[in-house]
Amino acid sequence: MDSLVLCLLAILLVASAGDTSAAEDVPWSQNYVIMYGQEHIQLLNQEKECQISIDQFSGSGFRSLKTYNSGFFKMRMKLPNKDTTGIITTFYLRSYTKNHDELDFEFLGTNKTQPYLLHTNVFTNGKGNREERISLWFDATEDFHDYQLLWNQHQVVWFVDGTPIRVFKNNVNIGVDYPVQAMQIEATIWSGTWAGEPNWSQAPFQAHYQRFDIDGCSAQNSTIASSECYSPTFSWNGEKYWHLDSQQQRAYENVRKKYLVYDYCSVGSEPPPECRNNQLNYP
Repeated sequence: MDSLVLCLLAILLVASAGDTSAAEDVPWSQNYVIMYGQEHIQLLNQEKECQISIDQFSGSGFRSLKTYNSGFFKMRMKLPNKDTTGIITTFYLRSYTKNHDELDFEFLGTNKTQPYLLHTNVFTNGKGNREERISLWFDATEDFHDYQLLWNQHQVVWFVDGTPIRVFKNNVNIGVDYPVQAMQIEATIWSGTWAGEPNWSQAPFQAHYQRFDIDGCSAQNSTIASSECYSPTFSWNGEKYWHLDSQQQRAYENVRKKYLVYDYCSVGSEPPPECRNNQLNYP
């Protein structure tokens, strides 16, 4: 009887690994390190919060100590206030190889007359140009919100406060590259003149991050995904996470109907194969 109880407990612990609601609030330095702009990074509230900032001299950023090959990655973020035209605040996964993989959350600054635009992108084997943008339905500067990336062998899903806003399916069967390289988690703030000329009189611009625990399969010193990181013992690899459920699908379609402002699938006369395979956009 005791062995059965222990077995059940082990199963429950594994199953809860991808449940971010039960995740532990750990200090920043347990899982992250400064990437650049040390003088523009402050750790607050016993390292339970990290503030990164940018001025006309430098931006800043941090990244995970380890690389990962699958997981349910998240960050709580409060975006910079003021006129943030040209200021880009990010949370993303990225590999460091010649032809890299990357999964992006990029928040494009605003002059405060419009909400932030959330720009997402996918790089596989060094190729990107899969941009989508949504207009956020809340003021992302007033409080913290949850931003999550689910990445397994079947799909990548971007979530905002638990609502799926983008899905990139594994379509290697029709010749579409899929992210498989081990990636680090990164968070940065920088300026991009393509997004507008920053008003440096408003500087410094400050972004705040929370929740530094990581639900992912570590693949340190590996560039190609190993079979261990596809194991169903990790909850995010289970069948529950192969597709959106019916409630998530309705929420996803609602967000895209109301808030999607740019979709690479709709650009040009011949959509890419993964778009033609997407029944939501191309019935």
